[in-house]
Amino acid sequence: MDNIQFDALVVSQTDEDQFVRRVEKRHLDDLPEAEVLVRVHYSSLNYKDALSATGHRGVTRRYPHTPGIDAAGVVADSSADAFNPGDEVIVTSYDLGMNTPGGWGQYIRVPAAWVVSRPEGLSLRESMIYGTAGFTAALSVWKLRAQGVRPEQGPILVTGATGGVGSVALGILAQAGYQVTAATGKLDEAPYLRELGAIEVIHRDKVLDTSGRPLLSGRWAGVVDTVGGDYLAAALKSTRYGGAVTCCGLVASPELDTTVYPFILRGISLLGVDSQDCPMDTRQRIWQELGSGWKVEGLERIASERTLQELEPEIQRILQGGQRGRVIVNLMA
Repeated sequence: MDNIQFDALVVSQTDEDQFVRRVEKRHLDDLPEAEVLVRVHYSSLNYKDALSATGHRGVTRRYPHTPGIDAAGVVADSSADAFNPGDEVIVTSYDLGMNTPGGWGQYIRVPAAWVVSRPEGLSLRESMIYGTAGFTAALSVWKLRAQGVRPEQGPILVTGATGGVGSVALGILAQAGYQVTAATGKLDEAPYLRELGAIEVIHRDKVLDTSGRPLLSGRWAGVVDTVGGDYLAAALKSTRYGGAVTCCGLVASPELDTTVYPFILRGISLLGVDSQDCPMDTRQRIWQELGSGWKVEGLERIASERTLQELEPEIQRILQGGQRGRVIVNLMA
């Protein structure tokens, strides 16, 4: 292909050791060598993207860099037999947007092993309303169900319920017949959470425990925890016998101060959720579920759309814990 010029949001480090973000012109030659070239139609904003965009070396080692751990678009060129020009595809996770130029550019070039065909039932835009956050939410629900947690066993707690992972998890669980309690620091968002299907909305502080006791009254059949820290520790203490807790986030803290009592006296399971290196067979199956039985009714309710030029305030908002639902990025605008 000719060396096409395209727009990308590029994060650069200045001589004063500051990080600046600008929409710049890039060329296909700026992309790494790989089998599949994708013309990106939509991307999204995740917490990890915001970290990369502000110079977090734990996410991105080298700058200048284009973030965007999610991308959905059309194959422009492929040397892999599995994909042909014109195929609609999704790329999330792996190294995309971390140290490989990501979905905040109008083109990406990635290994074929990272690419998923768009499932029937989802448009490219809808797939980015889910993105990594929605995929992580679905994987959390998948793990709860695999552990045997069923709707009739009792309520499910979702922490960080107004965030991307929390909103999608709440929608999937409610649609599957679970009674969901949504925990949030934004009680003014209670109508939004009830619209997604929460039967109860509580302030996040009501999840916390300051008693120092190793166990609390068993309240939850299962928990989708998106924040970590003391919230995860308290959720473990208050999960019913045989229940399960999924863990996928650390915005509250990466530390976990707990005891073995919930595990050895109640037999609960703590299930780690990693979407970045999820095996491809599981990844494909989860995406199929998101396009069919687990497709959240009224998916647009959790989405707002921005262009590359409009991302700056959204980056600051998600870093401050103020994001509601999902922000998708329109690369066709």
